[in-house]
Formats: sequence, structure tokens, C-alpha cells
Amino acid sequence: MKPAPTAAARPAAILAIILASYFMILLDNSVIFTALPSLQADLKLTTSGLSWVQDAYTLVFGGLLLLGARAGDLLGHRRVFVFGLVVFSVASLLIGVAPTGWSAITGRAVQGIGAAIVAPASLSLLTANFPEGRERTKAVALYGATAGIGASLGLVVGGALAHWISWRAGFFVNVPIGALMVALAPRFLPETGRARGRFDVLGALTATLGVGALVFGIINTADAGWASPVTAAAEGAGVVLLVAFVLIERRAAQPIMPLRLFASRRHTGAYVARFLYLGAMIAFFFFTTQFLQDVLGFDPLQAGLGFLPMTAVNFAVAIGVPWLVRRMPSSAALLAGILITLAGMIWLSRAGVDSSYWTGVALPMVLIGAGQGLAFASLTSFGIIGAPAVDAGAASGVVNTFHQVGTCLGLGITVAAAATVPPGPATAHVAAQMTAALTTGSILLLLALAVAAVLILPADLTVRRNRALPDGRPTALAETTG
Repeated sequence: MKPAPTAAARPAAILAIILASYFMILLDNSVIFTALPSLQADLKLTTSGLSWVQDAYTLVFGGLLLLGARAGDLLGHRRVFVFGLVVFSVASLLIGVAPTGWSAITGRAVQGIGAAIVAPASLSLLTANFPEGRERTKAVALYGATAGIGASLGLVVGGALAHWISWRAGFFVNVPIGALMVALAPRFLPETGRARGRFDVLGALTATLGVGALVFGIINTADAGWASPVTAAAEGAGVVLLVAFVLIERRAAQPIMPLRLFASRRHTGAYVARFLYLGAMIAFFFFTTQFLQDVLGFDPLQAGLGFLPMTAVNFAVAIGVPWLVRRMPSSAALLAGILITLAGMIWLSRAGVDSSYWTGVALPMVLIGAGQGLAFASLTSFGIIGAPAVDAGAASGVVNTFHQVGTCLGLGITVAAAATVPPGPATAHVAAQMTAALTTGSILLLLALAVAAVLILPADLTVRRNRALPDGRPTALAETTG
């Protein structure tokens, strides 16, 4: 069994390495968006092939996260963290020199393997080195801010490099960063304890293939519709595989997703709300980037810079979250964050061909950035809080899995919604597609708000009340029954 978290010997260095590595893998979730037109022209990809440049990464990333988390529990989180960084960096180099579209897509899939190892290991190392309390609250807030800023800053970096150098430079930049983190990690990061057990390979396979089939089926509707036999077969296979995954996890002695984590209403609410929230956010990034370039006439660099209002506000709000949660329940900050994001999303969905950047895009982005700053840290905290040490890796893996799977399915759902827009003039068509996609994203945010209000808020308030009881009953009681 792992020892209880102790105060980090060099907390600043440890946190810097964890956040820099996490930032690098999140950067590649979005660095590709503003570079898509030049990548498509260079590698001569079709529209469907181009979508797989993103989906190959997020599918493998999301599907293998649970296995990556389990690897950290069994082999030591620092050890697998360093290995994941090596895989990610080498894959980035291979994508940068890719001569064909399919070699780039294959490289993106391998990059997803590295990300699936690094992401849960980074959160587990944070949990192991920062005990619950003020230090962990601050660390988790910065981790959550990194999630939002990495996604939005990736658009700026990708646009700048594609505009000034090449789309390939967005992947080459990972190589020196990854090499530096590989060199620093063994020096500053203490190794965690290693649990005894084995890998739940069957669980990992059914989870990955199940999610992959669902995403493929949803994306296929854009071309073939929901009535297509291919769509129906893929969706049916996805449901069967995910049901099999749950049955496997119920019986496995050492599952990659311990179902006991879902006994906590706060954990369950955080996972589902994160899934829905990220589904909306991927639509925001994917379609707003196209709107800026194809409707407002921005070049890739200008499109990337166009997201700065959101990035700056996101960072400022996220930094203030630790101060805020000391004065109000974390669940209240989460609800406020989702609600503010929803307001910004609805506003942005109304943008059209006659809209200006400042009133139609920038001001809604300010709301979305503020909402993200409040929501991400709280969703991360509720996903891992109260998890026993033996499940630390699994809990962090589930957080990141719902993050990535929400991204995959959200993109598929909103692309399918955008495909319902009838043909028309190019700029008007792109604007109408963004309206359809972001309206669908707003529905996802509304569902996330309902989940947080029904599951997280009551459980969080119950835990807070029990902490204040004079008989000192343990928080775990409220955590599992609240």
C-alpha cells in the first residue's frame, strides 16, 4: 500500500515539472486546430482524414488513460511518468517529419499513448506530494488552470508557428521540452510506492474499443446519417463493449476503474460533469477557430491571438480560486463557473457573418474564460478528493479519462449537429454551423450544471456539515453516503 501523502521537499520544483509536462500534452490537444488548413494542404488529406489527425490522438489518449493510471500504481508514478514523456517526445518528432497523412495520424496515435501515461501520473504525483489542505488546494487550482490555459494557448502557439514557420514546428517544439522534463524528473520528483497486482488488459481493451466505436459511429453520421448501417453497427458495438467493460470491472480483482469510486456522489458528479463540460469546450475551440478564419478573415496567427481574452481571464480567475474556496463551498464555485460558461457559450452561438470580433467573439470569450477558471479546478478537486491512497492512480485516471472521452464524444456530437446545416454561401454556412454546434454545446453545459447541482452540491454541503459536528464523525461517511 502507498504511504500517505507527505509535504513535498521541493514543492516549487515538483509542481513546475508536473505542470510543465501536463501543459505540454494539453498543448497538443489544441495546437493542431489553427494549423489544420496548412496541414491538410501539405499532406493532401481529405476532410475525414483530417478529422482523424485529432481523433487518433484523443481516442488513444482517452482509451488508455485507465491503463496508464494502473501502470503508475504498479510500477511507480515517477518511473511511468518519465517513460510516458519519452514516448510522447519521440512521437512528436515523428509527426514533425511525417511524409504522408497516415504516418502523421499514426504518430498522433502513438503520441496519445504517451499522453495517456503522463496525464494520470502527473495528477498522482501531485496528490502524493501535496497533502490535503491549503497546499493541495493551491496545487490543484494551478493544475486546473493549466488544463484550460493549455487548451487555449495551444491555439495561439499553433497559429503562430503555422503562420511564421510550418505546422510541423508545433510538434518539434515538444522535443526539447520533453527532453528537459525527462532530465529533471528523476532529480526532483520522489518515487511513489508500488502496489502489488497485475494489469487489467481486458478492461483496457474493452474500454478503448468501446469508446472508439461510439466516436466513430457519431462522426460517421456527418457523412452517412444516423440511419446508416455502419453507424448503427458502430454504436451497437460501442454499447456492448462498454457494458462488457463494466461487467469486467465488477469481477476483476484489480480493476483499472474501481467501481467503488462511484460510490461517492461527489466523484460521480465530477466525472459526469467534466465529461459534459469538455464536450462543450471542444466544440467552442473547434468551431470558433474556423469562424475566426473563414468568416472574419483572420490568418492562423490572428485566430490564435483571438483567444487571448479567454486565456488571460481564465488564468486570472484560476489563480484566485484558492482564495475563493476558503470563503465559499467549492461546489458553489463550480456551479458559478458552469453557469458563467453557459452564458458565454449562448452569447457566442449568436455570432454571424455581420458580427464584429469584439462584441460577437471577444466579450463572450471573457465569460467563457472566467467560467473555465472557476470550473476546471473544482472539477479536478472533486474527482480525487477523499479517494484512498490505494486508488490514487485510478482516481486520477478516471478524471483524465472522462476529460478526454468527453472531448472525443463532444466533438463527434457537435460535428454531427453542424452537419445538419443546409448548404449555402461559404461564410454564411460556416457561421450557421458554429451556431448549431455551440447551441448543442450549450445543451451539454446545461446538463453539466444539472449534474453538479443534483450530485455534487448536496454531497459537498453534507461533508461540510459533518466536519463541523461536535462528535467529529469522519468525512468518509458523508463522502460515500452523501
